Amino acid sequence: MLLHQQFVRVAKRNAAKLAIKDRTTGSSVTFSRGLIGALILSSKFQKYDKGFIGIMIPTSAGCALASAAALMSGRIPVMINYSTGAETNARYAQKKCGFKTIIASKALLDKIGCPVIDGMVLIEDLMKSVTTADKLKAALRSKLPLNLLLSTIHKGDENDPAVMLFTSGSEKDPKAVPLTHRNISSNIKSFSNYVNITESDVILSNLVFYHVFGLTVNLWVPFYHGMTMITYANPLDFQTISNIAREEKPTLMVGTPSFFWGYLQKSEPGDYKSFRLMVAGADKCPDALREGFMKKHGVTLLEGYGATETSPVISVNSHEFNRPGSTGKVIPGVSVRIENFETGEDCRTGETGKVMVKGDSVMKGYFDDPEQTAEVLKDGWYNTGDMGYLDEDGYLWHAGRFKRFAKIGGEMVSLVKVENTLEKLLPEGIKCCVVEISDVKKGSYIVAAVSADVHKTEILRKMLKELPIISLPRQFVVIEELPMMATGKIDFRKVTAMVKDIMENTDSGR
Repeated sequence: MLLHQQFVRVAKRNAAKLAIKDRTTGSSVTFSRGLIGALILSSKFQKYDKGFIGIMIPTSAGCALASAAALMSGRIPVMINYSTGAETNARYAQKKCGFKTIIASKALLDKIGCPVIDGMVLIEDLMKSVTTADKLKAALRSKLPLNLLLSTIHKGDENDPAVMLFTSGSEKDPKAVPLTHRNISSNIKSFSNYVNITESDVILSNLVFYHVFGLTVNLWVPFYHGMTMITYANPLDFQTISNIAREEKPTLMVGTPSFFWGYLQKSEPGDYKSFRLMVAGADKCPDALREGFMKKHGVTLLEGYGATETSPVISVNSHEFNRPGSTGKVIPGVSVRIENFETGEDCRTGETGKVMVKGDSVMKGYFDDPEQTAEVLKDGWYNTGDMGYLDEDGYLWHAGRFKRFAKIGGEMVSLVKVENTLEKLLPEGIKCCVVEISDVKKGSYIVAAVSADVHKTEILRKMLKELPIISLPRQFVVIEELPMMATGKIDFRKVTAMVKDIMENTDSGR
């Protein structure tokens, strides 16, 4: 199914229904008006080069409609990360994918202090150039019978790219991931059926659209079903998000655990009680967070798991099948096998190995990178780089990144397991990140970065009850603000670099 054509079908069917309520700008857009807006933008995009077109606009009605319009015009939207190093990311995207035009927001550029680079077209200027004739022409087109209207926009094939995304780069430079219409639509269909998402749901869309979690679930899920989306551009504005949840009474929300912690702390009891489905992904969900939402709002926070390369959902807990601590059952249409990281054989039930994924939602390969593609894709199986296991009931348990396993004294130690154990023992409000430090002379060892001073001896004594001595952190270092990426994940690369720096300074100071 072609995403932009599905948007047109849905918009025609739900003309008077509210499509987007934009809480950043205060505007409300019906599906009818949204379709007209997308047709106008689609016509404007025709004058730019064919192929890729960059989009650097915050989560909003404008970004959602520009994404649909790009596809309607036969162009492929390249979603650019503007939260960290916007100028560098824009230039990197242009160079990597070989395109020039980036549709950007002047308001955003001013806010983040990013210059207008060569090839940027400001959406504000584009909208000012819209004439009465443009509006009239688009309005008349929108009234055409469905099949006639579909014949006036780009057709294409479901195996064509629908978007270009970039991996988060938490461990190395971002990779360009083209996801096809088939990838995204199959994931939406499987995920929606499994957790029972329908057009009557109202989604709180506050994740960035340049990340796969936001793009698929916050943008294309509502456009695919004809749901109303409530957009807000800043997921870190915890107080405002909680106010929006109380006032708009949405039914569906996804986010990262670090964002949900903020919402929990800044909300009043019952602010989130309207949600029938609330899913945390992109990072492990602590028990205390689940318990906090149930106690304060009476809502079950479910955990899911996915990857950019899988469009994204691989597994998710549902109200019917919920095993807290796991990432849920693998959704229909997706296959998972657990592979032994040494032999390549399938692991036994309960045995930890590499998480391998196959299905229509798996990408065809990285853009212009056959080497990296060959590294992760074999016979249609995508190596997620994650470690995990399937239990006897088919629930998938995430054990951390393969790269977040350390070989200490010849043993494979899960840094995530160490982190989970440590988290339970830390005083409330203190965050942690466990990293491996390589030492040529003494061998690798584990260091715990914590956001405030802790009683190390006491904590290590308690950790020893749950973990072997080889898994215990050799040292604790204080990093008051653990570096985060825009997606809400802890930036392990930066934490490791900061810990190394602290350790080197400590050693040289002796």
